Amino acid sequence: MAMNMERVVEKNNYNWRYERKFVIENIDYKIIEGILYTHPAFFKEIFHKRQINNIYLDTINYKNYYDHVDGSSNRIKIRIRWYNETFGFIEKPVLELKIRNGLLGRKESYTLESFSVNNDLNINILNKVFNESDLPERIKILLKNYSPSLLNVYNRKYFISYDKKFRITIDSDMKFYKTRNNNNTFLSYSENYNNTILEIKYDFENEKYIKFITEF
Repeated sequence: MAMNMERVVEKNNYNWRYERKFVIENIDYKIIEGILYTHPAFFKEIFHKRQINNIYLDTINYKNYYDHVDGSSNRIKIRIRWYNETFGFIEKPVLELKIRNGLLGRKESYTLESFSVNNDLNINILNKVFNESDLPERIKILLKNYSPSLLNVYNRKYFISYDKKFRITIDSDMKFYKTRNNNNTFLSYSENYNNTILEIKYDFENEKYIKFITEF
């Protein structure tokens, strides 16, 4: 069943923001950090570096993946996110729906029941987690058409401009595990230590200042 994008987008349509993502090849993330520290917007690090883990969900035909590859202006990512240790008992994982409309994005987040990420993880366990979690009925219906497609892991650092109008994240040391409905051993994975992902996030009204941030 095709996802009803309009139905998802209509909810909370007041919190859209700009999200610009850049893939930086063969440059150490520490060099990128140095550029931020000397930027005239006076970026500073906030929070602490965290390991981020995501299980991405997709349709049987990988619709979300191909929408992303094809550059569809209206697209969605559905994932389960948690922090720090990848495997073992996961407390307070979060279901996230990342909804994009061109360069504008928004996110819906829902806390899930705890579960374990190990060799026993399968679609039935995830469906049980969804059914037992406090999710809106429209989300539970949507998830019936989705199954795990990818587990990815990376380190993230967080920065904010002095005026707090622009936030930047830097993702590095990426790992990717193929996931299936059953028999997930997580023994095989690919790595990408050459690319760094930099993302700039800011409110709609600050679009007029973006060249000052990106052309330094």
